[in-house]
Amino acid sequence: MTTAARVVGTAFLVLVLAGGAYLTADAYDVVPGMVTLEDPPPDPLPFPTAPGAVEAADTVTALADLDPQAPVPAAASVQALVDGLVADPRMGPSVGVVVADQLTGDVLGAHLPEAGRTPASTAKLVTAIAALSTLGPDVTLPTRVVRGAGNSIVLVGGGDMMLAAGAGDPTAVEGHAGLADLAAQVAKVLQLEGATTVSLGFDDSLFSGPTLSPTWNPADIAAGFVAPVTALAVDTAKITPGEYPPRYPDPSLAAAKTFAQRLTEAGITVDGTPRRSETPGDGRELGIVRSAPLDGIVHHFLDTSDNTITELVSRLVAIDAGLPASFEGGTTAVLHAVAVAGIDTTDARLSDASGLGSGSVLPPDLLLGLLRLATDPSHGVLRDVATGMPIAGLTGTLSDRYSQSTAKGLVRAKTGSLPHVTSLAGTVLDADARQLVFVVMADATPDGGQWGPRAAIDSFVTTLSGCGCG
Repeated sequence: MTTAARVVGTAFLVLVLAGGAYLTADAYDVVPGMVTLEDPPPDPLPFPTAPGAVEAADTVTALADLDPQAPVPAAASVQALVDGLVADPRMGPSVGVVVADQLTGDVLGAHLPEAGRTPASTAKLVTAIAALSTLGPDVTLPTRVVRGAGNSIVLVGGGDMMLAAGAGDPTAVEGHAGLADLAAQVAKVLQLEGATTVSLGFDDSLFSGPTLSPTWNPADIAAGFVAPVTALAVDTAKITPGEYPPRYPDPSLAAAKTFAQRLTEAGITVDGTPRRSETPGDGRELGIVRSAPLDGIVHHFLDTSDNTITELVSRLVAIDAGLPASFEGGTTAVLHAVAVAGIDTTDARLSDASGLGSGSVLPPDLLLGLLRLATDPSHGVLRDVATGMPIAGLTGTLSDRYSQSTAKGLVRAKTGSLPHVTSLAGTVLDADARQLVFVVMADATPDGGQWGPRAAIDSFVTTLSGCGCG
């Protein structure tokens, strides 16, 4: 056999053996190919077909619309009720009252409705209307972290004082945004950059001026009725859980220290103590979390009568109006906003937005105008003011009132309480399903606390709800 023949034969044998080896490997799915020892795959399922369009099922409304033909209470009957309330010794000598039909605005009973009085927390209605009418219901408050010089990062407050110390809860208003979530975002970016140690600054310069109003009673501050108003805080600066616990004197610093802890837990070492810093103009954003929308925040401060959150919202209105984000700027801005909305603010004065301080003066007629705006279907953006007020016997600051009353569930109203001041402003549905708007303000109530005037007012409103006096 020639050498060439042997070479060809050897090559052919190698190819045969290699082909056999490949077919064996293919059969065992080691290499790609068509041969396999696996069971054949099942037939594919038929291609899904989308159903044709069908008519939507009829929906049933939970509550029927109010009947505009429902009888309006007789003005003489309502006026007699007003006169009886004003004469009640539990109310004291300085009382303002007005009751009107919600639909028409016709006044059915009144006593000195144009005279200014101390509003207490019913003043929060001004900020509620102002915020939703100027900023809108969907605004959220950002809390950000940006890169600073060198290894520094800056925590930037955007006005959210209800941050969660841990993870945020997207279903909640309080704690909607969480510092643990923000820390996780920032840590991920830093670790990708190879950074493991940072110095932490914080910027709360969004708000200006004093953080505590000079019109606030120091005893109220010490009692935890309000916190210093800053652009950054965890759980409204509460040191311990509760409705009125002690508050951190510097909420922003406390929040920054909490954020430093969350960064450490996420694997980033924070060098030193957080310090106030300016946000660099060209700082790259490393992370951001956002508060609940503004309509939820407004609902929260009306329902719980949260003084601190009302004050910060008034500052947001001031910023939008180009005014300083301070006590003076906030009160000026909210009064201007409701005036633009059509409310007569002549002789109205606010020393703060929450009504906690001394020196505020609002007439019942002004509050009545705000309530009529909130309940007017043509002002849908203000709906959360009407629905955010406490419900008698059920929610918020009215949860422990009207519990045994026939008006339970039929009244939505903003409460107001200060020493020798008791007020209530809201809506009530009467026995004929006619919605009435009412304001009661008493700012010289007798000694003995809130029980007496509250009982008198609640009895008056309960009688209104049972009035079939068309």
